[in-house]
Amino acid sequence: METRVIDGRELSNRLREDIKSRVERLKEKGITPGLAVILVGNDPASAVYVCNKEKACNKVGIYSQVIRLDENTSQETLLEYIYGLNADKTIHGILVQLPLPPQIDTNAIINAIDPAKDVDGFHPVNMGRLMIGEDCLEPCTPKGIIRLIQETGQPIAGKHAVVIGRSNIVGKPVALMLLRHNATVTICHSKTVNLKEIARQGDILVVAVGKPNLVDSSFIKPGAIVVDVGINRVDDKLVGDVNFQDACQVAGWITPVPGGVGPMTITMLLENTVLAAERKWVE
Repeated sequence: METRVIDGRELSNRLREDIKSRVERLKEKGITPGLAVILVGNDPASAVYVCNKEKACNKVGIYSQVIRLDENTSQETLLEYIYGLNADKTIHGILVQLPLPPQIDTNAIINAIDPAKDVDGFHPVNMGRLMIGEDCLEPCTPKGIIRLIQETGQPIAGKHAVVIGRSNIVGKPVALMLLRHNATVTICHSKTVNLKEIARQGDILVVAVGKPNLVDSSFIKPGAIVVDVGINRVDDKLVGDVNFQDACQVAGWITPVPGGVGPMTITMLLENTVLAAERKWVE
């Protein structure tokens, strides 16, 4: 059986065209969706992510405001910026780039963002709504994962989904979202016994642990949908948590690294920003 690659770049480009159309419709009503991104410090990877987000906003017509703060910025100063953005009617989405310097409590910062502007989907209110099945701004990477799975044309309902990883950013929320789509969900982690055997039961396998090439063909049920969330640098190359070449011997569908989940994360951020603006218009 030939493995089909789920192209995150191609799907992302298609979705961005739809996002661009939604932005244009909002502008016709006098609303320009606005995203504010706060970057604290000089982390090179974070700086690249912020730059990519700014470019992506410009391409679809979203107003982008980037606030760059010194690495010694106090928590109080950062909170003042967030409170100001919460009150700013031109800003519909607020994102604080993580990680933050050690003098700043990440949870305090996330909790300070207005849940209606929390386009990262990390605020406890949005996570709680996700948990109980209410409408909310969903975390970007898990939201992108669901879209990638749907791109296969295979139904999620009734399938057994195995998630390897239990982080608050990917593992837990994607498990909840798969459950919301009526999958039967198993969450595995570092203390799971018989990980390989459990993984091999999954019709859908999502791997998000940050360990290069952890999962090979022996973890994968023949014909399964495999979503690789890992981004690891090995010998100056980006590789996932899944051994791609080996997995292709068994998987029915698989996301590549790079070019799979990565492009979808920023696209879902754009979509959440537009969604937040649309909800404001309805109010």
